[in-house]
Amino acid sequence: MTAIVETPTRTPHPPQRTYSRQASLVVLCAGTLMTILDGNIVTVAMPAIQSDLGFSGPGLAWVVNAYLIPFGGLLLLVGRLGDLIGRKRMFTAGLAVFTAASVLCGVATAQGMLIAARALQGVGGAMTSAVVLGMLVAMFPEPREQARAIAVFSAVGAAGGALGTFLGGALTELLDWHWIFLINLPIGIGALIMAVRVLEPDRGAGLGKGADYPGAALVTAALMLTVYAIVGAGDRDLTTTLLLAALALTLFTAFTLRQARATRPLLRLRLFGSRLLSGANAVQILMIATMYGFQFIGALYLQRVLGYGELLTGTAFLPAPVAIGVLMLGLSARTVGRFGAYRVLLAGLALIVAGMALLSRAPVDGSYVTDVLPPLLLLATGFAAAMPALTGLAMAGARAQDAGLASGLFNTTQVVGGSLGLAALSVLAASRTEGLLDRGAELVAATAEGYQLAFRVATVVAVGALVLAAAVLRKRQN
Repeated sequence: MTAIVETPTRTPHPPQRTYSRQASLVVLCAGTLMTILDGNIVTVAMPAIQSDLGFSGPGLAWVVNAYLIPFGGLLLLVGRLGDLIGRKRMFTAGLAVFTAASVLCGVATAQGMLIAARALQGVGGAMTSAVVLGMLVAMFPEPREQARAIAVFSAVGAAGGALGTFLGGALTELLDWHWIFLINLPIGIGALIMAVRVLEPDRGAGLGKGADYPGAALVTAALMLTVYAIVGAGDRDLTTTLLLAALALTLFTAFTLRQARATRPLLRLRLFGSRLLSGANAVQILMIATMYGFQFIGALYLQRVLGYGELLTGTAFLPAPVAIGVLMLGLSARTVGRFGAYRVLLAGLALIVAGMALLSRAPVDGSYVTDVLPPLLLLATGFAAAMPALTGLAMAGARAQDAGLASGLFNTTQVVGGSLGLAALSVLAASRTEGLLDRGAELVAATAEGYQLAFRVATVVAVGALVLAAAVLRKRQN
């Protein structure tokens, strides 16, 4: 899934010569490919990582969440820092951090080491992703060229999803799960060398302009604590979980108060006065929670219930991201132009609901062709329709001077939705399975019922996204 990142607010640099711009586009896409790869390549390797390092069922989600939470929590801050110190500097520094963290993940031999390295990857991913789209817009100011460049960028994101799932299975089965991270080393080094050579230097506004570092600390801590409370809910008593949730709410409240009073807030609260922008971000949290839960739980269903190996699981997931990429490039813009973003969004969300409802029936003796592939294609088609339409509605709700910040907010809620959905659904599945095992159920049957519960809850979440979108996102016509 391709993230939307903060667009520039300053006047773009003059266009570079064609060769330099095309080379720069390749570099930016290579950096994006690494972060997209990393978000998908881990999914198929989860059982191997769990077996090797001894993760619990709920704790296994932290292999993903340790990356997503710093990524989402830092996007607003590092996007602002990119404006202050220069986007090229932020991008190249992010590549270096991400590549080094990938090596640490690849040599990890303990749970704590892997999770810490994954968190460092999240920091590098945020540094890289927060400035990419802004650099693209600056390099391609002419509307038609800009549209083509962003289309290429979006296609790379979708291709990265397909490649990541496939490579995750192939590398884990043929070599070892450590290689899903070490594969980033040659990509990162090559992208870093090219970035230094071909990206046009830019001068930032200067650190003297300042950024809201306390606000960034508060929102990052609040996000991390929220997901920690959900992930560990099955391993602790209810009182402790509620106390952690209350502390997270307190941190979010402190962040809101800080933004209301800060001289240079990280997030201007006036943005939430827009019905379209606020509604689109709320819908996105629910929609992305559904899709991330599908990717994680779906891969586990194929392996632990249907008995697929890592390579076959990766291959089984290929139709979804390929379909998303093809439909986004070939149809989404024309469909939105003809029918309007609101109608296309509702149709896409309806397809996601239908796909999740079908998947919630996946039985213990299921078949890929009849029980997995149809919902897979429904989900892919629905997401390809819904995501561009939702993005357009969100940005239509922002004033021109707030467009960059609105993009950063939209990117952040995408990551938040993925983190919370993954955490909640993995806990539900694990808790249901453990309860059935305690009552004497057979392992595979209990596992299948746990996944069915997660899929049913994800269906309800998708229905919530559809209802909310229908209620609040109809754009008033002049």
